[in-house]
Amino acid sequence: MTRQIHLGSVQIGGGAPLVIQSMCNTKTSDAEATLAQIRRLADLGCQVIRVALPSLSAVPGLARICAESPLPVVADIHFDARLALEALSAGAHGIRVNPGNLPDLARVREVAEAAARLDRCVRVGVNMGSLSPSAREKYGLTAEAMVASALEYLRIFEDATCRNLKVSLKSSDLRISIEAARRFHSESDWPLHLGITEAGTPMAGTIKSAIGLGVLLLEGIGDTIRVSLTAPPEAEITAAHRILDALGLRPGRPQLVSCPTCGRTRIDLIPIAEAVETEIDRLMSAGKSIVLRKIAVMGCEVNGPGEASDADLGIAGGNGTGVIFKFGKPVRRCPEAELLPALLEEIRAAAK
Repeated sequence: MTRQIHLGSVQIGGGAPLVIQSMCNTKTSDAEATLAQIRRLADLGCQVIRVALPSLSAVPGLARICAESPLPVVADIHFDARLALEALSAGAHGIRVNPGNLPDLARVREVAEAAARLDRCVRVGVNMGSLSPSAREKYGLTAEAMVASALEYLRIFEDATCRNLKVSLKSSDLRISIEAARRFHSESDWPLHLGITEAGTPMAGTIKSAIGLGVLLLEGIGDTIRVSLTAPPEAEITAAHRILDALGLRPGRPQLVSCPTCGRTRIDLIPIAEAVETEIDRLMSAGKSIVLRKIAVMGCEVNGPGEASDADLGIAGGNGTGVIFKFGKPVRRCPEAELLPALLEEIRAAAK
């Protein structure tokens, strides 16, 4: 169990639900465009948003974003500690700093003192490209070096009595990212933000992230996540939800299982499965909780109630017809044209 911290109104760690975050790709100086993107991401289920602060000229935009954002805002800081201080003054709920590219540690201590005084959240982010010199010299480009760097940097903030700290240890190498998170989790109880950095394009990046995040989340490691994709940030939120769905870590959303189809399939199953997924998304976006643990969309009697007997609700197709079943027991037979409407009716009835 990690200790619990707060980022604005969002609780992180200490048994709090897993938090999904993303990062805007708009210019922070363009507050209007950034706020519009944040609102879209919030509607999709994003809970924390990060924005870049590349220069002092973007601070006025950041101040407006922090004042009007529906989500807690984290300012992403690199190279210049003044930007971190200005972000805190502008009302950022949190800052992400990588002390490995802030060479003046005296200024880092100044940032730590300001964050402690204002009770703001700090994410100490360690990437393979910005390790502490001592850790790199001792361990090389390894997971051990990442953890040693994180612990070294954390001490600066702990000494300044910061009480809202979280850590990220990100590499584009899956094995290193997983090993670093495991090592850190065994040595510290500060909350961990998980992600595979520079994961790639939507399909490749989602697969890579699903493997890395999935391994760690199934081990009980991780308090916040970002799926880093070379894609609009909206795609990151969708991918994050899909990963959590597959792991059974998204309360109120049923797991959708559907067969891959084969030569035995006698109904047009793919559009049915897609329509069910779309309806679940719509209900969840409307704030509904669906009191079904698992929904099955099956193409024939082989993959029907038998293999999906533990599904709360499902359909199995036949030759131009099909059955609706509950907990493995057929309850209704329908012509193919009525299967989807009947299934959607059952799903909507279970949405509260």
